[in-house]
Amino acid sequence: MILILMGPTGCGKTTVGRLLARRLGWPFLDGDDFHPAANVAKMHNGTPLNDSDRHPWLLALHKEIERRNKAGQSAILACSALKQTYRALLGVDQKTVKTVYLRGSFELLQERLADRRDHFMPPELLRSQLEALEVPEGGFVVDIGDPPEIIVARITAALKQAALADKAKRDKPV
Repeated sequence: MILILMGPTGCGKTTVGRLLARRLGWPFLDGDDFHPAANVAKMHNGTPLNDSDRHPWLLALHKEIERRNKAGQSAILACSALKQTYRALLGVDQKTVKTVYLRGSFELLQERLADRRDHFMPPELLRSQLEALEVPEGGFVVDIGDPPEIIVARITAALKQAALADKAKRDKPV
């Protein structure tokens, strides 16, 4: 299973993703590492990406997801995945590729971004990300107001509950 931690800048995708990967023993992939240099430069200069900019990035992520799924490997992927069309391109099916939407208010996200240093994504782009955000259907939704360790505990509990529900469906006599 590929678990995509998604949401706008500042929601904790990388922090939560690294903790969750350690907890589950899965590799962690940061979607930012897959951006072409032109995208990074554009964001660093305060210019929001458009869909044309995102397309090669999403294709690179799709190839990585597909490669890991074919190999039967699980992973945690931190990726904004703001729109349904992006999630469709990534192959989100809420079975083998599942989303965890890290949800937070504009004020909390803005506060977190004010404290962040050395990141190519400037806080000024938060509003454009929230305007582009389409809340996913299915998957998990976790509020980011709690400490990362609590968020990870909630995600692992949701994963266990989902696995038990899937097992119950498979074991149910017809």
